[in-house]
Amino acid sequence: MIPPSPRPSLSPSQIARRWFLRDCGVGLAGIAAHSLLAKDADKTAANPLAPRTPHHAPKAKRVIYMFQAGAPSHLELFDPKPELAKRDGQLPPAELLKDYRAAFIKPNSALLGPKYKFAPHGRSGTQLSELIPHTARIVDDLCLIRSMQTDAVNHAPAQILMNTGSQQFGRPSFGSWTLYGLGSESADLPGYVVLTSAKGTSGGASNYGCGFLPTVYGGIPFRGTGDPVLYLSNPKGIDAAAQRASLDTLHRLNDLALAEAGDPEIAARIQSYEMAYKLQTSAPELMDLSQESAATLELYGIKDVNESNYARNCLLSRRLIERGVRFVQLFHEAWDQHGDLTKAIKKNCEDTDRASAALVTDLKQRGLLDDTLVIWGGEFGRTPMVQGGNDGRDHHNRCFTVWLAGGGVKRGHVHGATDELGFNVAQDPVHVHDLNATLLHLLGFDHTRLTHRFQGRDFRLTDVHGHVVKELLI
Repeated sequence: MIPPSPRPSLSPSQIARRWFLRDCGVGLAGIAAHSLLAKDADKTAANPLAPRTPHHAPKAKRVIYMFQAGAPSHLELFDPKPELAKRDGQLPPAELLKDYRAAFIKPNSALLGPKYKFAPHGRSGTQLSELIPHTARIVDDLCLIRSMQTDAVNHAPAQILMNTGSQQFGRPSFGSWTLYGLGSESADLPGYVVLTSAKGTSGGASNYGCGFLPTVYGGIPFRGTGDPVLYLSNPKGIDAAAQRASLDTLHRLNDLALAEAGDPEIAARIQSYEMAYKLQTSAPELMDLSQESAATLELYGIKDVNESNYARNCLLSRRLIERGVRFVQLFHEAWDQHGDLTKAIKKNCEDTDRASAALVTDLKQRGLLDDTLVIWGGEFGRTPMVQGGNDGRDHHNRCFTVWLAGGGVKRGHVHGATDELGFNVAQDPVHVHDLNATLLHLLGFDHTRLTHRFQGRDFRLTDVHGHVVKELLI
């Protein structure tokens, strides 16, 4: 760091004009810059969700994140291991177990061969499981990362790490960082919407929370039945005119408080009141899937447009981004097969495979895939060793698979590889921090520069880690 030039020991009347303009920062350029920054700050305070320009030209403008909580088994879905099949029932090699930590099982449990067959698909010839025939049909649009790694071995910390870059509660989620950096293009819907099927996630709201960012950047959960947001309908005796008059009065009071205190939470409160008012019209229209064609409903496998399930959420995610929503996250926690793996994972795939593939197909048909980043994956993988008698797998953080589509990633591409037993990464490891750095890069951000100062420190999604995996990019 270059030290500042020393102040000359002169009386006020003797201070040189050049020194005054140079060191006091009150030159015309400084005054102009201060004025521009003040205007930008006022604009952000007035509308914290206003669209903003990222660091460089983005490949992706919006995100749909299909988070498969509970941790799908890469060994049954994406990562063929014929050698593991041959060694079914044998003990794993001792050298693999050095310093290994499993969540529940003893590391020297017997090996468990894959329960389902694999075959090559598409022009790329990528091997996929017989459990996911619909994903197999779009494999040439996908970028598979078979060499993912994480630090945590249990669900809640691993989910929070995957979504926030830290195992600690209280950090902003990837969706919140995206909204914080890019703003939203939707005037009538939240910029970050959360849809849940199966059961709630182990990590809870921390997976989509805003942490220490202003609350306006947090994910907004939409319910699957009834009003998508609680208390969306007016109570008896309150008509539209009375509601609008009340909101206008609140707006004026909050404007006065914001001008006096400058607290961004006041701006967030103003935004939330106005968004709630707009949602009364926009949300029911959004959730009305009867507007969709019979062909589209068939594509997703939706038989009842009012039934709350994963397929409906996939179609809703497309409808949300069409309406300018920046980030949509689907949570489906059903993949924790410590036992009954053969039956349960088949059921999970029946519930999710068709709709996941349909979303990619639908986006592509509508010209939305090129600038929409689609992500599919869970918080870690499953062990090559058996748990639960002879039909289950424990948590495994050393390697797992996620896939990406659209938004500037390579198509029909497989990145990285695991060893012959699916135990360790053998080639091109990708840590959670590397994945998040790459996703932010696709959205137009240098992950080291997208920061927020909190308690005297500049925080970021990737903390002090991560590098962009350029091999994944077009």
